[in-house]
This record gives sequence, structure tokens and C-alpha cells, in this order.
Amino acid sequence: MTKHRFSPAEREAVYKAISERRDMRHFRPEPIAQEVLARLLHAAHLGPSVGFMQPWRFIRITDEALRGEVARLVDRERVRTAEALGPRGEEFMRLKVEGIRECPELWVVALTDQRERYVFGRRTLPNMDLASASCAIQNLWLAARAEGIGMGWVSLFEPAELAKLLDAPEGSEPIAILCLGHVDAFYERPMLELEGWDSRRPLEALVWENRWGTGATGTRRSADST
Repeated sequence: MTKHRFSPAEREAVYKAISERRDMRHFRPEPIAQEVLARLLHAAHLGPSVGFMQPWRFIRITDEALRGEVARLVDRERVRTAEALGPRGEEFMRLKVEGIRECPELWVVALTDQRERYVFGRRTLPNMDLASASCAIQNLWLAARAEGIGMGWVSLFEPAELAKLLDAPEGSEPIAILCLGHVDAFYERPMLELEGWDSRRPLEALVWENRWGTGATGTRRSADST
């Protein structure tokens, strides 16, 4: 047993937050306490970043007219996504995929326009700025679950259109619209699973050894066929 290990109760709390985190789409209107919101943003800011570039920028949307524009932008992309889905388009349109109009806190996360100057970690993998910002978002998500706050990550938007709405500088890139708020209950399972859209693949289908698609016994596996 390592001396650096958390206590059993602490470990259980970490794993519980991970397993019970949900992408939420239903919110209650009451505001989030400012001290709680500050803790969530601090958790996000502690996220790891390659080369310590800290490429994330968090923009709080408090203007109701702007919130409406963001919602309409997402509505337009929702229709385009349904068209692109072909046979599943009507099924997709019946899903509730965001809570932009209902959530008390609406945030946009964008990549800074200054990230090109960071070479450390990006010379061969330029998308590590996106990976770093995603870690910050996941930190916020898990902290929100621990606080009993629901969060939903909305990705249905054209980045250039959202950047224009926010007067963001050229070279920056919005990557997420985050809906946060109190909820009546957290979904028992991911909503897309509850709605029959898809289900989580078994772990053993996604873990390979030494070669692509090869399991520990040497058998070939395909994650896409499970």
C-alpha cells in the first residue's frame, strides 16, 4: 500500500463522481451560488495542459439576447445534423440534446488565438491544445457532479459562427457550449443509452495489447463491430 494513496472514502468519492457524471439536458431555474461556481472554475483551471499552454478561455453568457442567438445557432446545426444522419434524422430530432434556454449558467469554452506560439507538445500533435482544454472541461464536469450540479456539453454549432457572435479574435476557436444548473435528478444511465440511441461498448473490446485490434490472448478484435 503506497503512502500516496487516498483513503478508501476519498477513493470511493472520486470513482463515484466519474461513474455518475452525466451529460445533462434538464435544469431547474434557480441560480448556482457564486462560491460554488468559483470552485468549479478553479477545478477547470487546474486541468493539465501540454507545455503548460493553458489554451482554454471561459466566456460566461449573461446577456439574454446573446443567449437567444446562441440557442438559435444550435437549432440551425441541429437541423443540419439531422439531415446528415439520413435514416436516423427523425429519431435524432426527437432527442433533447441541450438545455441552453433553461440552464441558469451558460458558458462557452474556446481555444485561445495565441496557441500557435506553443511548440512544446504541438509540433507533431497540434491538437494537443484541444486535448488540454478537454481535460479542463472534464475537471469542471466532475467537480460539478461532486457539488450536485448538472452540466451538459453542447457541440452542435459552427465554430466560426459562434466566434463571430462572441467577437472572438481571429485564430480563436470555440469548442464547447456548457450548460450548468441544479437538476431534479441525475439520469440513471447516459441519456442516449436511455433513449436507445446507442450503448457503451464493453471495455475489453477497446483495450488491446501490443498491436492494433489484438487482445491479451492474441485474438484479433474490432471495437467497431461490437
